[in-house]
Amino acid sequence: MDTHLPGLHHLPSPSSQDTIFALSTSPGKAGVAVVRISGPLATEALRRATAQLNSGAPGRVPPPRRATGRRIIHPKTQEVLDRAIVIYFPGKFRRLLYAPGYIRVECEDIVELHIHGGPAVIRSVLSALSTLPGFRLAERGEFSHRAFDNDKLDLTSLEGLADLLNAETEAQRRQALRQADGGLYRLYEQWREALVRSLAHLEAVIDFGEDENIEDGVYDEVYQSIQQLADSIRAHMHDNRRGEILRSGVRAVILGPPNAGKTQRQVAIVSPTAGTTRDVLETTLDLGGYPVVLADTAGLRDSHDEIEQEGINRALQSLQHADLRIVLIDINTITADLTQPRANATTCWDALIANPLVRTALAWPTPEESAPVPTTTPSPTLSVPSTFIVLNKADLIDPSSLASLQARLETTPPPVPSPHRLNFQVISCTTGQGLDALTASLVKFLRDHYDTSTASHPYITQARHRQALDACLVSLSNFLQLREQDIVLGAEELRHGALAIGKITGRAGIEQVLDAIFQQFCIGK
Repeated sequence: MDTHLPGLHHLPSPSSQDTIFALSTSPGKAGVAVVRISGPLATEALRRATAQLNSGAPGRVPPPRRATGRRIIHPKTQEVLDRAIVIYFPGKFRRLLYAPGYIRVECEDIVELHIHGGPAVIRSVLSALSTLPGFRLAERGEFSHRAFDNDKLDLTSLEGLADLLNAETEAQRRQALRQADGGLYRLYEQWREALVRSLAHLEAVIDFGEDENIEDGVYDEVYQSIQQLADSIRAHMHDNRRGEILRSGVRAVILGPPNAGKTQRQVAIVSPTAGTTRDVLETTLDLGGYPVVLADTAGLRDSHDEIEQEGINRALQSLQHADLRIVLIDINTITADLTQPRANATTCWDALIANPLVRTALAWPTPEESAPVPTTTPSPTLSVPSTFIVLNKADLIDPSSLASLQARLETTPPPVPSPHRLNFQVISCTTGQGLDALTASLVKFLRDHYDTSTASHPYITQARHRQALDACLVSLSNFLQLREQDIVLGAEELRHGALAIGKITGRAGIEQVLDAIFQQFCIGK
């Protein structure tokens, strides 16, 4: 059974009883800086390190959650350090496990000092607080760790808070905020409580079934409930890793023949000489609010240069982890025969995939080979192209030929069906022609594949969540394969399943992940 009760903890270690303080805003010159104080002596800091603005009388504890003007003074020299706003957040009561019974103690209070953000002011206030007995500078993530210890935050909310601090794009911010607000916690806790209820019913049958006649129909109800729960978990995990990809960034790989215009001048030195890119070069972009890790690769061609061959191998390897492929082709390589009277779209397709390395990178068979047969039915979200074929250097051909080429490629299917859904874009990196349309198409792809804001529940964002849910599904599957006569074994499987979900939120067995989580935080959070 679940033995973890909210608000019920072992006696804290001496270090957790220290009063801690730290700068909670970014270091450096700013208009306002926030110094946070947390612990049993937080209100003592208010009394000893502040004075009332008008009278200069010793500081009193202000009304909770109300901004109050105070002078910040040195507790020993009484020197005025700054004029500030202070806010007091009283702690709530909790119960601590103390054999043979319980004792009721108060949670630590929190005080915030909103001071001027000059470096000298910040140093003087922190130095003054360090002179108070029982005070020390907070460690990385210690404020959040104490919030977890006091049942104010669960592990998924803490992870969401860490992601919120590290969010660089709007999509990442929305996803992290939703998780920090408890979206994942409520879902997982609902599943865990359902497992605990089913487990309680089975244990009641095991312990009292024969005496109380309560076994009739109970096992069937539990079986149906577990079957539905397993289906819900599978559906939740069948998300194409949207949340995890959005959290770390969508990996987009640019590939194509040499000198097609792949490499950006801001990322690497470029020249008209083919084959100058020898490695995979990465840069991070904010594309329509979505994080994109853009990888530029070596030009795909036959080469006897060992270094260039290694670059080409790395380019092909990078495709294995790509979420989006952008094939950049020099448009002039497929328009040379358009003036011929018998030229048609087929000749354009043949020229497009003439490079065997490009064809290999796209897993695109030749006309002599058979096209791959899809093994699964694509989901509706995959209807947007995942491979973009971008024809560059459009400024070097006349507009009429360009329009003719686009019409042929868009209206005539390739001689061999591509295993990817294709999107053609014609651009000129020199003049900027078509770049807005290409950007809009890429943003649409990202929105259709990785927008998590409209889902009924947040997506999985951490590998450990997926591992724990996998372990839970194994236990539920084992239960569903047992016979009713094996009810004792079934109860044990449900117990393992509940513990697996409990590890996600912090209800059980989470000591090994705490350090990894809190190291993502900065000092003062």
